[in-house]
Amino acid sequence: MRAQIGGPVPTVVAPEALPDAPQLPSRATSAESSDDQPVAGQSRGNADVNERKEGSAELHTAAVDAPPGSISGTVKNVNGGIVPGATVVLEGTNPGDRRIVVASDSGAFEFDNLRPGTPYHITVEATDFERWKSSSIVLKQGQFFLLMDVNLKVTGSETSVMVYASQEQIATQQVIIEEKQRVFGFIPNFYVTYDPHPVPLTTKLKFRLAYKASTDPVAFFGIAFMAAMYQAGDVPDYQQGWLGYAQRFGAGVADTTTDAFFGGAILPWMLHQDPRYFYQGTGTKKSRAFHALSSPYVCKGDNGKTQPNFSSLGGDLISGAISNIYYPETNRGAGLVFEGFFITTGVRTVNAVIQEFVLRKLTPSARRNN
Repeated sequence: MRAQIGGPVPTVVAPEALPDAPQLPSRATSAESSDDQPVAGQSRGNADVNERKEGSAELHTAAVDAPPGSISGTVKNVNGGIVPGATVVLEGTNPGDRRIVVASDSGAFEFDNLRPGTPYHITVEATDFERWKSSSIVLKQGQFFLLMDVNLKVTGSETSVMVYASQEQIATQQVIIEEKQRVFGFIPNFYVTYDPHPVPLTTKLKFRLAYKASTDPVAFFGIAFMAAMYQAGDVPDYQQGWLGYAQRFGAGVADTTTDAFFGGAILPWMLHQDPRYFYQGTGTKKSRAFHALSSPYVCKGDNGKTQPNFSSLGGDLISGAISNIYYPETNRGAGLVFEGFFITTGVRTVNAVIQEFVLRKLTPSARRNN
């Protein structure tokens, strides 16, 4: 067998005598099966290489073709008015970045196709206006940047802004100032206005001042002191001792409250009058003294005209009449009403003179607002 297969001299054997040999795969089959993996592997390898190349190309393209940004805005003056025809200059890191446009009739301008990541500056110039320059602007990819503060100042001049407020708003601010007025920094001095241009008080503000004056802690200390003085003088005819002191203190609180609300709020509201003292501060001493002495009897109406001071005088009378309810029976009657009226009116007259010539100097907040 060995000689037959591998010897140098071939031996002729009849075909039918040969045993059946195993069938070898055909060449096509062999080629097909042998080429499957290498070809598939090569395809995968080529695909990977191609993907890497494409990815690299995309990154390169993205770096080169990054979406550009833009900067736009509107040129205005500091009062919000449009400034058309202004020269707007864009500058970047390279001289080639410089661009110039003119603002439209509506003041608008725009620079497009700007490189992301590059610092830009905007400069705006216009006739009769100061030069304006922005801080550094660095855009992101595809960013649309809107400049909001391109406000030009007028060259060589100051800009003033007119602020308009309603009379109620002005009156409220005046009352807030008046509520801070205290002689020596602690004694209430609310019912005087040092404003040279006061406006009428609203009903709400009249009641607000009355409440503030009648509930201030210092007012209670004053009432307590006067109650002690009345206790020492044994007037009115309450008993002595702590109960009598409490009665005198309670009567003082009631007197102050009724006078403040009727003379300072209710009647001024009904009669449209201003309950405050209007500081004159200018003119001769004679004219100022006359102004002060007449203030308990004449007042300024809400219409700005001088009127008889029915509010103050009427408030004193009503307060005196109400006191007949809680004063001792021996003190009641018309005499109590008019006695309280003349005392209160007299005190108010003296206070007005002191107010005109002295108290402003002793009121710290009034001095600061001078």
